[in-house]
Amino acid sequence: MEFRQVEYFLAVVENDGINGAAAALGVAQPTVSQALRSLERELGVQLFHRIGRGMVLTAAGRSLIGPSRQILRDVSAVSELMSAATGEVTGSLDLMVFPALATGLIVDLVARFRRACPKTTVRFGELRSEESSGSVIRDGHCEFVVAHLPLEDGGHGLEVIELGEQEYWLVYPPGTDLAPGPVAISAMPDIPMVFVPRGGGSLSLEFNDAMRRAGVRPPLAALVDHREARLPMVLAGLGGSFVERSLAESVRDVAVVRPCEPTFSRTFGLVFDPASLSRAGQAFVDLVRSTRPTI
Repeated sequence: MEFRQVEYFLAVVENDGINGAAAALGVAQPTVSQALRSLERELGVQLFHRIGRGMVLTAAGRSLIGPSRQILRDVSAVSELMSAATGEVTGSLDLMVFPALATGLIVDLVARFRRACPKTTVRFGELRSEESSGSVIRDGHCEFVVAHLPLEDGGHGLEVIELGEQEYWLVYPPGTDLAPGPVAISAMPDIPMVFVPRGGGSLSLEFNDAMRRAGVRPPLAALVDHREARLPMVLAGLGGSFVERSLAESVRDVAVVRPCEPTFSRTFGLVFDPASLSRAGQAFVDLVRSTRPTI
């Protein structure tokens, strides 16, 4: 297995196909195709299902993503050793961020890091499920995770730097007739709601318990396992929902958005394995810790 093959494999994954990978790498499409097929022959497995012009990862391909990213970080670490004499931080900062947290604070921290370490690069990936926050680090998919706390799959062996709190608001479909100001849980309107199932997170349980104590049971429009589906369903008119403030405020020009009484919030933080930090990763941790009292 050659480093170039691993690099091309990840480029195909991250750019949704050979065309995007070739454009990102600045090489011809046949070069990427040949490297992939050569890698598959060497490993003796198929990494992608070829469906028309599209490519879908096989189970073997999915299992190769984490180790491949670790290989790239290891190669980057060698380059870091070569540049250590100059005192400059090089290499890559590799984060996966839960979509609702991918604005504001973490973006500001990454921008500060890039200004302080301009010879580094940043991969800002999407953490699709917070239930896998710890495992994506342990399996090598990334060096850092930004997620709500506490970690839903446990944080054994991992370190957490708490970054702040995220408030949750109510969002209702466009045109909903609702009085201005916060909505008291005890006076929630009789509007159908889109919820995640019970057990879908500590804050969901807290919100459901608050409604139960207040004797409130708004009609149920839908139960969704995928939290990302809540807001599209609200905007489609299916019902209201309880979402992160950052998401709520992003649609306040089209939807009806209200804070809750009482306030519901959940902490979020930066998660990493302190025993396997790259030089760039350690520099990022140092920056976060130095700025944390003022953020």
